[in-house]
Amino acid sequence: MAQRFFEVWDWVIIVLTMVISVAIGLYFRFSGGRQKTNEEYLMADRNLSIFPVAVSLMASFMSAITLLGVSSENYYYGLVFVVINFAYGLATPIITKLYLPVFFGLQRTSTYEYLELRFGLNIRLLTSLTYTLQMILYNGIVLYAPSIVLEAVTGLDRVISILVVGLVCTFYSSLGGMKAVVFTDLLQSFLMYLSVFIVLVHGAGKVGGLGNVINIALDGNRIDFLKFNPDLTERHTWWSLVIGGMFTYLSLYAVNHTQVQRLLTVSTLERSRWCLWISWPVLTLLSLTTCLSGLAMYAVYRDCDPLAAKEIASTDQLMPYYVVDMMRNEKGLLGLFVAGIFSASLSTISASCNALAAVTLADYVGRCWKVKETIVPWLTKLVACGYGLIFLAVAFVAEHMGGSVLQDALTIFGALGGPLLGVFSLGMFTTYADETGLHQLFLHSGVWHQQLGDVNQRGWAPRVGR
Repeated sequence: MAQRFFEVWDWVIIVLTMVISVAIGLYFRFSGGRQKTNEEYLMADRNLSIFPVAVSLMASFMSAITLLGVSSENYYYGLVFVVINFAYGLATPIITKLYLPVFFGLQRTSTYEYLELRFGLNIRLLTSLTYTLQMILYNGIVLYAPSIVLEAVTGLDRVISILVVGLVCTFYSSLGGMKAVVFTDLLQSFLMYLSVFIVLVHGAGKVGGLGNVINIALDGNRIDFLKFNPDLTERHTWWSLVIGGMFTYLSLYAVNHTQVQRLLTVSTLERSRWCLWISWPVLTLLSLTTCLSGLAMYAVYRDCDPLAAKEIASTDQLMPYYVVDMMRNEKGLLGLFVAGIFSASLSTISASCNALAAVTLADYVGRCWKVKETIVPWLTKLVACGYGLIFLAVAFVAEHMGGSVLQDALTIFGALGGPLLGVFSLGMFTTYADETGLHQLFLHSGVWHQQLGDVNQRGWAPRVGR
């Protein structure tokens, strides 16, 4: 890797980012209802504004994995990856019309309570455990990713950077609850945009403008959208990106508890739908900027690829290497870049701590023990903190998983998120499926109709019965 050039102003920016995030957590801990109830801590009293929630939806899964992985993906394999944003657009109306009304009508703390009503307790516990495993593995990689950047830019040991990011995030999210998570996401999303925009503008400037970036990418066969080969072994095609991307997006935004919980923090179903619709262009803009930043780096390094020259050990180090190699004399830019990468991970981890705490209290603790109402909020904070520490442990083994961080993340989503989407879809779109698939479920269940009566009035829901 290149020589390190982190200066005082860069450290000031990093420290300031961490301090502001902690301050937001402290503010919401000691303001309003002071997080004295689980309704406020986990659901923000269901009265948040649309725009902060929309941005938070984007930030929850757009982590350092996205910024590092997608940029290098476009550098080595071309701009065709941007096609995946069409898939997100196709999935959004499906979520708002078919999935969201069911969850919003039930208004439950845990998304998996729906599956107990639909299939029974065993399916609820199995899917809840699957979600927990998915998020623990994913967030371990999310926490590991920025350590790559800090080591490349400053020479700071990965262990230290993992501890700093993990402990700061665990502290403010455990303290301030959902409100702290959502409003820190606003700051962190701005820094995420800024970090990739800096790379894009600097790279375009090095080669004479964005037009030259596109021309160089065309010459290097990095802009080829005519990829309709049905061969499943080809890395990226329209079929894999649109169809696969749509199901990935559905598994994350339609039934994943981390996102569903955010969608329930607003007061009405219509406002919740607007959160999703606004989140899509916000996500697409970040995705497009990140993809173009990969092409900008390619335009600069087209004749001296850092990986081929063994300047970097993996593709995940490409963007931080570029920042150090090309931007080291620009005061403060290194700090802004690292702050953006850190912010991308902070937003994802804080969201997961809060969401996993909700699932744990509702699906496991609440069913096994009778907990006094007065200690439930404190217990929830303790559980959220515990998950943050678990993420730290997983991060220390993430570097031994093999492959790029983007590949590892998509593997986890496919292996664990796909089956969860299938179970929810089976319950919502069929009336005769049960745990064994052999006979009808809740054929004449008064409980089922009582629980879902409001759902049918508010929006689409499956009709159960003859």
